[in-house]
Formats: sequence, structure tokens, C-alpha cells
Amino acid sequence: MTRVTLADVAARVGVSAKSVSNVVNGTGWVGDEMRRRILEAIDELGYRPNLAARQLRNGRSGLIALVLPDLREPYFAEFASQFVTSAQTRALTVLIAQTGGARPAELAMMAGEGFPALDGIVMSPLALTLDDVRDRPNGPPLVLIGEQAEELLTPSVHHVGIDNISAAAAATTHLIQQGRRRIAAVGVQESGPTATSRLRFDGYRRALAAAGIADDPALYASVDQFNRAEGSTAVARLIASGTDFDALFCFSDSLALGALYTLGTHGISVPDRVQVMGFDDIEEGRFHIPAFSTVDHGVEKAAASILDILSDATRQTGVHHQVPYRLITR
Repeated sequence: MTRVTLADVAARVGVSAKSVSNVVNGTGWVGDEMRRRILEAIDELGYRPNLAARQLRNGRSGLIALVLPDLREPYFAEFASQFVTSAQTRALTVLIAQTGGARPAELAMMAGEGFPALDGIVMSPLALTLDDVRDRPNGPPLVLIGEQAEELLTPSVHHVGIDNISAAAAATTHLIQQGRRRIAAVGVQESGPTATSRLRFDGYRRALAAAGIADDPALYASVDQFNRAEGSTAVARLIASGTDFDALFCFSDSLALGALYTLGTHGISVPDRVQVMGFDDIEEGRFHIPAFSTVDHGVEKAAASILDILSDATRQTGVHHQVPYRLITR
């Protein structure tokens, strides 16, 4: 079978080969409509860039590694899907790896071990330390995402994320504005808390203080991990303790889904008796009954920001970009 070339794609669309090259390589400016037509032609003709030739020509492979802790968690799975989709519009290929949050795996992948030549590494770390990042050998640009990354910033490392404290405060404030006063925090981690737990707990407490509501440790529902089982168990313990509560601020949507299961099995109505707020805006939560409110991370904007950072191969100084969040009430 004859290999489809840039010229073939250009002829199909009726544009110059340079325009097609700009879309394939993520260089130059191409209008949105023209980009759409070129991408359609690439798909129809089955054009595949010659990665070896590209690397020889411009020193870039078109490959990006996305390293995440646990692809079973809906938020990470949905982020990976969006990142791959966004990368494809720039003719980039994404290699996905999972660390399980283990430090040896994170160290190896941060160093690019086991990967071919990369244009960048995007990682959500859980176990890395600041010294680990400082001692990283020279390699492709590194973009850290997630709350833990905020504690690992160095002059040469990029970071993309949201203001977790502000977002958690806004989520808690919404519950207060709905007349709730006994708001439990589901996601507190008492032993070695992650940055996610610390930042969202901080925002929760700030909102209570701003509203003049007393901070009650009896309303702290602790978890080890952010998943459904932990959310369910934490709320079961809260109910068994006899603690009165009229709302739950869950530090993730997965925790919220587990909490809702337990509320249902105990015959506690939502939202009449207890209102529930999550965090992440995962797809499953959008269709869950009873409905619950949440915080949207701006995943699409985050993916675009990361790719914008990696598109500039000459950038030496770390970029720290904050993506706007959005409160979604249901």
C-alpha cells in the first residue's frame, strides 16, 4: 500500500502542504475551520506522520508521556481521555503510564525510563519529594499536575492546577448559603494527609470561619484514599457516632458517590435531610440520582494549557498556570 503523504492531504483539502504541516506539527497559525478540514482529511486518508523523519527534522518526536497514579479512579480516567483528545488535535501522540502512587515508579517515569524519545512528561505525583524533583536528571520538559505538585515546584518545572483552597471554600460556602450549618468534611486524612486533603480541608475550615460557624472535629470524616468504599465507610462511621449533620462536603466525587450509597441504605433523604457536595465533576456524578453539586476542575482548559507549555521547546523557566474552577450546583 502506498504511504499517504502531506501532499496527498493538502490536495484533498485544497491547501498548501505547509498548512498541513503546521497542523501536524503544532506550529504556525491555522484557522479553526481549516484545522478541522485538515484533521478530517488526515483521518479519511489514514495519514500517519513519519515520527523518525520528524525527529530528525526538528528534534521533536511528537510523543508525550502522561503519568497518573490510578486509572481506575474516574477523575484520572476522564482527564487522560480529554488530554489524549486535545493532543490529537495537535497531531501529538500520548503514552499513558500508571504508578500506583509508588515512589520508585514515579522516580523512574519522571526520569523518562522505559519511554522512547519524548517531547514532554506530564505527571500527577503522590510520593515524590521536593529533593526528588530537584535531583531529576536532565530530560524532557516536566509538567506536574494535581495538588501534591504544588509542594514540588522548582525553577525548571512547570505546574498546571486550580486554587484548591478557594474552590473548597466556595463549595462549603454554597452549602452554608443553602441554610446548612452542620457540614461534615468527608476526606480528612489524619495520618500523612495528601496535599489534596490538606488544601480542601483548609478551604472548608476557612468558609466555616467566615460564616461564624464553629469548627467541630466530630464532623471530620476521615479516609485513607479518595474512593467510593472509603466515602461509604466514613459516612457509616459518622452516622454510627450519632453526630448530627445536615450536609456533606466530600473532597472528591468518588467519595460523594460512596457517601450517597450509605445515606441511601440508612434511609436518609438527599437533599431534603442532607445535602451533598462533591469535587471533580466526573461523568458518573452528572447522571446520579439523587443529584449532588460539585466543582469542575476545568479539565479541557488544563489539557490545553499543558500542551501550550510543551509546544515551546525553548522555554527554560517553569510556568505555573492556574486554571479557573467552576461550581456546579444541582
